[in-house]
Amino acid sequence: MSSLPRRVKSEAKALASEDNELPSFLNSSSESEEEEEEWEPKSKVTKRPRLPKKNERKPKKVAAPLSAVARKKVKKVAIKEEMDVSLPIAPAEDNRMQILKPKEEDTGTKSKTLNQKPEVLKKMAINSLQGKNIKSWESDEKPSTSVPVVGNQVKHEKSEEDFSFDEPPLKKIKSTSCPEGKPVKNLGGSKVKEEFEMNWDIVQALSEITNVEPWVCANLIRLFQEENTIPFIARYRKELINNLEADALREVQQTLEELRTVAKKTHTMIQKLKKEGKLSGCLLTALLNCRTLEELDHVSAPYKTGSKGTKAQRAKQLGLESAALSLLQNPVELNLFSYIRPNTKGLSTIQEVEVGVQHILADIVAKDKDTLDFIRKLCQQRYICIQSALAKVSSKGGNEKDIDKFQLYHEFSCNIKNIQHHQILAINRGENLKILTVKVNIPDGVKNEFCWWCVNERWRPKQFLKPELMRILRNSVEDAYKRLIYPLLCREFRSKLTSDAEKESVMMFGRNLRQLLLTSPVRGRTLMGVDPGYKHGCKLAIISPTSQILHTDVVYLHSGQGFREAEKIKRLLLQYNCSTVVIGNGTACRETEAYFADLIMKKYFAPLDVVYCIVSEAGASIYSVSPEASKEMPDLDPNLRSAVSIARRVQDPLAELVKIEPKHIGVGMYQHDVSQTLLKATLDSVVEECVSFVGVDINICSEILLRHIAGLNANRAKNIIEWREKNGPFINREQLKEVKGLGPKSFQQCAGFIRFNQEYIKNFCSSKKTELGSHALLTKAGAQGKKKSKPTPCASQQPNPLDQTCIHPESYTIAMRFLSFIGGNTNDIGKSDMQQKVNAVIQKEGLEGTATRLNTTVHTLQLIIDGLTQPEGFDIRTDFDKPDFKRSIVCFEDLSVGTVLTGKVENATPFGVFVDIGVGKAGLIPVRNITEAKLSKVKKRKSLGLGPGERVEVKVLNVDIPRLRITLDLIRVL
Repeated sequence: MSSLPRRVKSEAKALASEDNELPSFLNSSSESEEEEEEWEPKSKVTKRPRLPKKNERKPKKVAAPLSAVARKKVKKVAIKEEMDVSLPIAPAEDNRMQILKPKEEDTGTKSKTLNQKPEVLKKMAINSLQGKNIKSWESDEKPSTSVPVVGNQVKHEKSEEDFSFDEPPLKKIKSTSCPEGKPVKNLGGSKVKEEFEMNWDIVQALSEITNVEPWVCANLIRLFQEENTIPFIARYRKELINNLEADALREVQQTLEELRTVAKKTHTMIQKLKKEGKLSGCLLTALLNCRTLEELDHVSAPYKTGSKGTKAQRAKQLGLESAALSLLQNPVELNLFSYIRPNTKGLSTIQEVEVGVQHILADIVAKDKDTLDFIRKLCQQRYICIQSALAKVSSKGGNEKDIDKFQLYHEFSCNIKNIQHHQILAINRGENLKILTVKVNIPDGVKNEFCWWCVNERWRPKQFLKPELMRILRNSVEDAYKRLIYPLLCREFRSKLTSDAEKESVMMFGRNLRQLLLTSPVRGRTLMGVDPGYKHGCKLAIISPTSQILHTDVVYLHSGQGFREAEKIKRLLLQYNCSTVVIGNGTACRETEAYFADLIMKKYFAPLDVVYCIVSEAGASIYSVSPEASKEMPDLDPNLRSAVSIARRVQDPLAELVKIEPKHIGVGMYQHDVSQTLLKATLDSVVEECVSFVGVDINICSEILLRHIAGLNANRAKNIIEWREKNGPFINREQLKEVKGLGPKSFQQCAGFIRFNQEYIKNFCSSKKTELGSHALLTKAGAQGKKKSKPTPCASQQPNPLDQTCIHPESYTIAMRFLSFIGGNTNDIGKSDMQQKVNAVIQKEGLEGTATRLNTTVHTLQLIIDGLTQPEGFDIRTDFDKPDFKRSIVCFEDLSVGTVLTGKVENATPFGVFVDIGVGKAGLIPVRNITEAKLSKVKKRKSLGLGPGERVEVKVLNVDIPRLRITLDLIRVL
């Protein structure tokens, strides 16, 4: 047992050095240091410091003559140790408990460090941090856990250490305690932190804002620094992120970017003030305490160049700062009359001197962290409301239509804790249009309590104050609240509410977009796409089940030629055996729908049983004139291209919608009012997530679809297509490494999302006369095969059945071990025999037991089981809804209260769901009418909200014909 403390201690030392990066505990105050020094004797590790110190000195002597081989070994061990520290895994399983173990000793070790060098740490400056941290990392590398120590550990620790140190290949590191592959860039995170160091810990701040556990935040920071994509992390690194979903990962990533932006701007400001000679110790601390851009602006505003300076600055220039400080610290000796200068503006009378002192005191109060913390805490306990009213200017002369839109907010008041996101965005839009005026109402009780606390607690003078000086102090506090603190609080509240509302709006857009992209494809049908129009006619396009354009035409249905054109449409439908019509929902949609519904009801297209559906044509016209469309359909008129796009949106929504910029798809809320950078980043990420999770067949997919795969971009996608055209189809995933510009990192990110149709590859191989039968798909090629194949490495010439699954190449070794363990082979992938064998083993051994036997994690094993048992050609979109096909139509005038209808969700917002019920105007199901009892129990849901594409049964509650509004109640989800 003697070696166990030694290992724990060496890992704790690594943590201590890592903690040197975070000066929030060290720079905050001397009081905290004293507290830690007092607490230190109670620590369990107080009797252990000498042993690691000896170990520490020995390697330092040997450090200079290390050979290249030895250096590599030391580096490898250091990397492993750092992984243990900086990627703590959830404390659920044994190996995870072990990784978190050093954290228990963390505080003790930190306090020891403080005891050893309290003087040095107190004086530590920002610029010296980097060198200090490098030193601590170097000292960590040398006394890393050695193999003999590992041998004496507890059983579960031994297995993990042996597994990662004794096994040379990287595959084992990837699949067990370090599942993210070769940890090359582990020190990258510390460099970023050193460059933008603050008085708060970025991991803790991230955890508090996002409500994600700190260990998960630490892992995510490292994963993002190593340029891992969200789809890759969400699917293949579940054990490191506690099984978070892609939306949560996006939120953490965005918050991390915001915190880093604050840190970066803070340090830019510090450098600027330092250069100008305005940086004081108090100001530096105040700047390093800032967590938001609003706080940073508040602290740095008086020091910005170009402004005439604040009232406090002007008073300081007159030499009144000493008087203000004396009033707080030594008021007995203060004589304000001595500061009067009759010929100087601002000092000519006693009143002007008092006002100058008051301004300086108000500035001191308003910049004090404790004071701001107190007022913020006070506001959290009180009723703070946001109020909007009709602006006087707009009520006199403005667009009545616009003013009526904001009727709900003409006399509006709501507690900031209860206000809805869409209400904030509506109020902001009304204010920007000068229709509404908005203010934050903080009750007088907050001001009174705050002033009392300042005068009697926080800023209470150290000595007795004369009544006239006490009056100055009271006035200063009131002035600080009214002129500086109240506006700051209003800005903070508005900014926080707007920021949260924008994020929710963007997230809602992302959720709606995902639902739309994952609409179930309609395979195996010949479709007629119709882009409706009046004057220029309705554009028709007939496409085959494989998306080939069979015929395009223009018909004029709404200019008195309807009967004559019906014959042409019938002839085309019969000629191409097409029984499904897809109508775009743009101009003339209702008339075109009525036209087809009338013909269908009369059985005009017999013997064909024709059905039609309405599909959103948002973005179709933009796409039809884009360079991609010109390249794809060079000989086609742009108007006819939109009809092709409309038909393909039903056949394969994902492949078609990725061609359009996401924001043009139009399933958002207030999308033009939110940050366009955030919106674009989120929507692009959602598209990448959807395309990656569905997967693409590398040998048939388009370049546009390929560029949205995780780890790929436009250039890499282009290179893949060029390689395919030059060398023929890809045989396996390993061949991707031969593509120009696709390095190990890109391969790691994209490989799991790229599929290979085994039948297609077998046919290709047999046509090339290569003797690679299905029985030898994963074995080495024979001598005969080598002769007939091209002179490239034989491994890259062999198909691999695992390439058709969602299993990542880094887990192929484990997958093969699992196959031999259950007595299966690669020919059974996706068959019922495989399912039976897997079920038999899992029932006997259990999932965790099997994972332990294979030296892998439960998440990785579950992914392998899914990959082996899912049928060939499995598509996650089959669980989602198909388009709603109809034969008849209902008019707006036909609606009455109580009518029960079926419809399709068009858009979802925080206040309700818009449903297309086939009357040309979507009805609204208010959010209060969507309850858990009404939602489908079969379908897995992330929330109570419905999403675009879902079919629902609804009842009409209210029809407002003048305003064209329909209120619905949800009966059930179909």
